[in-house]
Amino acid sequence: MRNIRFFSSLLVLLAAVAVSTVSAQEVSGTIADGSVERGKKARALVVLDIPKELHANSNKPKSEYLIPTTVKVTPVTGLKIGAVEYPEGEDKKFGFSENFLNVYEGKVEFGFDVTPLKNFRGDKVSIDVAVRYQACNDEVCFPPKTKRLTLTATIK
Repeated sequence: MRNIRFFSSLLVLLAAVAVSTVSAQEVSGTIADGSVERGKKARALVVLDIPKELHANSNKPKSEYLIPTTVKVTPVTGLKIGAVEYPEGEDKKFGFSENFLNVYEGKVEFGFDVTPLKNFRGDKVSIDVAVRYQACNDEVCFPPKTKRLTLTATIK
C-alpha cells in the first residue's frame, strides 16, 4: 500500500513539473519603438520564448500530425496590417519520430507591418495577437496552447 501511495505521489509531482515546464513559454511583442505615424509603415514584432529543454513545431513542421505554430492578428479598423512573416525552423530528429521535424528553439521572432491610415481615429494603436504553438521535449509533444497579447503604440 505504501508503494502505491509513493508512486501515485511521484506521478502527480512529475505531471505538475511537466505542466509547469510546458506553460513556461513566454510571448511578448512591440510595435516599432512604441510610436507610429499615420500613413507610415511600422514594424510589429511578436516573440515566442521557448525554454531550453523544449522546442515548438515550426509553422511548417514537416508532419501532418503536428500542430504548426501560428500567429493570428485581429484586424483593426483604420489599420493596414501585413501578413505575418514566419522564420524558417531547424530540421531535427527526435526519439518520438523516425523523420526529421522542423522546429523552433529559443527566442523566435515573427514580424508583420502595421500602417495607420491617414484617417485613423485616436491617439493609440492596439492590436490583439494570438500565438498558437505545440511544445515538445525530446520524447513527447504536449497539447497545443494559445497565448494572447495586445501590442500597443501611440500615434505621433
